[in-house]
Amino acid sequence: MLIVMDRTATAEDVGRVVSAAERLGLKAHPIPGVQRTAIGLTGNKGTIGPAAFENLPGVLEVIRVSHPYKLVSREFHPEDSVVAVGGVPVGGTALTVIAGPCAVESREQILAVAREVKRLGAHLLRGGAFKPRTSPYSFQGLGEPGLKLLGEARDATVAEVKAFYEKLTSWERGHLSALQRQADELKEEYWTEGHFWPF
Repeated sequence: MLIVMDRTATAEDVGRVVSAAERLGLKAHPIPGVQRTAIGLTGNKGTIGPAAFENLPGVLEVIRVSHPYKLVSREFHPEDSVVAVGGVPVGGTALTVIAGPCAVESREQILAVAREVKRLGAHLLRGGAFKPRTSPYSFQGLGEPGLKLLGEARDATVAEVKAFYEKLTSWERGHLSALQRQADELKEEYWTEGHFWPF
């Protein structure tokens, strides 16, 4: 559920709605906007209707939200999300192209790919240095040397590095600081039904 507050609603009015939601066992997520505040409610199993909030002071309207991902829905967050990766905006109205190999395999490979990615107009370079596999005989990635090669490719082509890291095992967690030193942005991927599904 999304509660849209009136432009003239006070901090007390917002607090009153948050308290009412918490008394009903819901979690309130105030979302201050430029002109008004909205309050997203999560935890409603469908038993609590808009009438519980419609007559509270400062409430303009109550909207039912049926999206499974309420906190990232347009009702909760109407503005475009824009994240800067190494100074390059990702999101909003601009198209950002991210390209590169699944795995960093050698210095020659990543430098050649980085030059080509830049020549073709992509904004960010991506590449995997850690490649956890179900089989111990499959290529596992270069690890920290792969991260250094990504940093070298970034410096050589003035492209930014978007290093992907997959679901980290306890062994790989020890390498996270090296990843953070080399990468401009981290992305988490999960292995699902034989495919990578980034989120």
